[in-house]
Amino acid sequence: MAVVALTTFIELTDASGTVKGRYQNSQVGSKITLNSKEYSFLSFIYQGAAKNRTGDNLESSLVLACNELSMSYVYEAVQKRWNVRVDSCSMNPETFTVGKTLTTEYWIAASMSYDPETIEVLLSSSIDAVGTNAPTRVLTKSMVGSLPTTANIQNR
Repeated sequence: MAVVALTTFIELTDASGTVKGRYQNSQVGSKITLNSKEYSFLSFIYQGAAKNRTGDNLESSLVLACNELSMSYVYEAVQKRWNVRVDSCSMNPETFTVGKTLTTEYWIAASMSYDPETIEVLLSSSIDAVGTNAPTRVLTKSMVGSLPTTANIQNR
C-alpha cells in the first residue's frame, strides 16, 4: 500500500502586498520550506474550489479552531480583504520535504462564520462582480496579446 502525504500551504498578504503570514497544516511544531519560504504550523482544513449556484463565482474555505487569537486574525483578514495563496503539495512521506506542487490557487478572504468550536473563512475568487472588486492589475499586450481598444466589436 502506497502512502501519499499531502500538505496545504497558505500565504496571507494585505492589499499592499505585505505578507501577513505563511502557514502549513502538516507538521506540528516545525516549519516546512516551500519555494525558499518557511511556513509555520497552523491547524486548519482547506476545502477546495466549488462553483456557486449561479456559476458566476468560485468559492473555497478554510476551517480553523475557534479561539480568541484565530478569531481576531480572521476578522482582520476578512475586513481588509487579504489575499490568500493556497498551494497543495505532495510530500515525501519519509523526509517530509515538498515533492511536487499539485495546485496553486489565489483567493480573497471574503467572509467568515463561526460557532463555539470552529471558524470558517469563505474564500472568494478575486474576480467577483458581486462581492468584491477586481484586483488592481493592468492587462498589457505583452501579458495577454492584442487587446480591443473599443467596446464596439463586430463579428463578420
